[in-house]
Amino acid sequence: MKPLFAVLICLGSAGISRAETPVLTVLTYDGFAAEWGPGPAIEAGFEAVCACDLRWQMAGDGAAVLARLRLEGAGSQADVVLGLDTALTAAASRTGLFAPHGLTPAHDLPVPFEDPLFVPFDWGWFAFVHARNLPDPPTSFEALAASDLTILIQDPRSSTPGLGLLLWVKAAYGDRASEIWAGLADNIVTVTPGWTEAYGMFLAGEADMVLSYTTSPAYHLIAEGDDSKTAALFTEGHYLQVEVAGMLAGSEQPDLAAAFLGYLGSEAAQTVLPTTNWMYPAQTPAAGLPEGFATLIRPQTSLLMSPSEAEAARGPGIAEWQAALAR
Repeated sequence: MKPLFAVLICLGSAGISRAETPVLTVLTYDGFAAEWGPGPAIEAGFEAVCACDLRWQMAGDGAAVLARLRLEGAGSQADVVLGLDTALTAAASRTGLFAPHGLTPAHDLPVPFEDPLFVPFDWGWFAFVHARNLPDPPTSFEALAASDLTILIQDPRSSTPGLGLLLWVKAAYGDRASEIWAGLADNIVTVTPGWTEAYGMFLAGEADMVLSYTTSPAYHLIAEGDDSKTAALFTEGHYLQVEVAGMLAGSEQPDLAAAFLGYLGSEAAQTVLPTTNWMYPAQTPAAGLPEGFATLIRPQTSLLMSPSEAEAARGPGIAEWQAALAR
């Protein structure tokens, strides 16, 4: 197994000239590489130690990243794929496009995690975010379905939060999932392709609640000094998302790709994530989390299917969801 920074040390001592600077291409979702996301700081930090040029390829939301990779296949120009989650890793593994990372990443996730192809870089609980002054916020999906509250959600076919909601309902209610979706159908204002569109509509006042994360209110508090948002705490528990990255077998820069995966788990990179990707880092930095994170709701129950369970539930879950919304 390679130590996380062994490759970086070798690359840093190689004296690569500017004319020979290698390029590392990372395929990720739009929000990660956006100027307001963690991408710019991750890029600058890694380039400072890798003697390389890190370039981003963007493809919508996390599910769209996998769709693009499937479309490009072995012809993909990416070296690393960043932004899948455990609901998608079984399907990603089955493509045969990923190579073992050979790393031993440290993490303190709330659930066990070990995967020869993927390393975790952050995690969070899905939740419905709403204004703090919302009267009688729901405490369960059943309560939400019985209310007159309006919600914005994302499409599970193109969005990792959308798929996470699908699995959340399935994990919490099992065979009653279709009943829950039927109850929620008249609460749903619209279904957006990705998180950005839905959250923007929520901020514009187009619904009472939006599917997001328990950490989303930390953005408003820390970045904007705005304490007006919170997340509803559901008694049935909250579904967990673990975001991962993996290196492609067809990469022409396998050492750089492995070094980048190692860098994602470093103190430097993990410190960036809470206040740019607004998620919990896979490894809590030595200085701890930003102060605003202490104000967030903390679910008592974490729901999470294994990658194979999530893959098996995806097709039937989408069918239940579509049938409910078509009524």
